[in-house]
Amino acid sequence: MLQRRVNANGVVYYASPLLEAMGVRHAFSTRLGGVSQGPFASLNLGNPNGCAVQDDRRRIETNYALLLEGIGCPGGWPLRVHQVHGNQVAAVNPGQAFDVHQKADALLSRDPGRVISVRTADCAAVLLAGEGGNTVAVVHAGWRGIVAGVIAATIQQMGGRGSAYVAAIGPCISRDAFDVGQEVLDSFAALFGSEAPIDRGDGTKGKVDLRAAARLQLLACGLKADRIDGTDRCTVKHEDEFFSHRRDRGVTGRMAAVIAARE
Repeated sequence: MLQRRVNANGVVYYASPLLEAMGVRHAFSTRLGGVSQGPFASLNLGNPNGCAVQDDRRRIETNYALLLEGIGCPGGWPLRVHQVHGNQVAAVNPGQAFDVHQKADALLSRDPGRVISVRTADCAAVLLAGEGGNTVAVVHAGWRGIVAGVIAATIQQMGGRGSAYVAAIGPCISRDAFDVGQEVLDSFAALFGSEAPIDRGDGTKGKVDLRAAARLQLLACGLKADRIDGTDRCTVKHEDEFFSHRRDRGVTGRMAAVIAARE
């Protein structure tokens, strides 16, 4: 189970005991401990797309610096991508330039000198580490990414045996808060069959358990159940800790999942 951490600089984040035991620096951020104001208060790590209300970039930069300082990765700006709810995986290799404008929903790194990240505001983020923690990945897993197979694509690109990996699924929208249409329910039913983590509801709207779907896909890739950390925290319900695109109707900040490979 993920554990809540409060850093000396005031930043609050969630950490995976499994990843900590490997010595892998990482965090699932909350909205607590930053310098942003208004709907972005306070540890905002990104602006909403297509919204007239935007946070100041300098505040976002300060918030990232605070988060990275809190996990022992001071300085620099985390590498990220243009997230599009697909299954593309961007690779980060030592000594090679990285295009932060590329479209992808996962990053894989073997470079201990750089932090990789994805942003969320209801979608799940998944952190992965290979044996020894020298290869790590971060995955943006919304329902479209789950259906597109982004988790399996990331593990395949990491190489090796799934049973050697450790994974952590971050806070996201819970089943109770995730009302979806029949097309989403049908997509999950087609993908997972009888194991689909859905409730059909009244025939017009139903519910999807995004966390359970991510866990099922990790298990299908060969990960062992006792090597997957998770949480019951809901980004919609727990307003005191998390931003939520759905709850706040788009005018809200972003959390981030960040991770760095071991040296």
